[in-house]
Amino acid sequence: MPTTQNFIPLKELRNGIIILKNNEWRAIIAASSVNFALLSSEEQEAIIYQYQNFFNSLDFNIQILVQSRKLNISGYLKQLEKVEEKQDAELLRIQATEYKEFIKSLADMVNLMSKDFYVVIPFYPMSVGKKTVSKEDFARYKMQIDQRVEYVIAGLRRTGVHSVQLGNEEIVELLWGFYNPAALEIGKIPAFPKV
Repeated sequence: MPTTQNFIPLKELRNGIIILKNNEWRAIIAASSVNFALLSSEEQEAIIYQYQNFFNSLDFNIQILVQSRKLNISGYLKQLEKVEEKQDAELLRIQATEYKEFIKSLADMVNLMSKDFYVVIPFYPMSVGKKTVSKEDFARYKMQIDQRVEYVIAGLRRTGVHSVQLGNEEIVELLWGFYNPAALEIGKIPAFPKV
């Protein structure tokens, strides 16, 4: 009987780089968002122009991933309960209770969603057909994919988007979330071993 790992194309995770079973590499960048609707028309045009320049300057493919999920506010509600319990003044306790109930009812009425943005940067090393990669080849290829990552981060920065490359632990958590979306939405993320 095949296991789940047979269906996941991941072979190895090393130094923030995903190495797939076919020996292709992937780096992942987490990116912030820009509230485009709040900008003036001149600012909107400037951002569109910067995005256009950035995308036209790329000489390699990228993938843009948007992950939407239901927002888990249980931790925030627990904090509100603690604030409510600590209040000595009756009026403040009543206000804290009413605020907590308001947030609960708002979350029940409206589907609160969070969106996370990622840029996946592929790299195709010359050793795609080989079973293993030597330390020297790994260092050389890592330098090449790092250059791509820095180029994308700099291009996004010019558009007002802040970004950072994910490390091993963040990649494991992201991939775990894809395969366990229900547990992720209620905040049941396990403690992952160090990778």
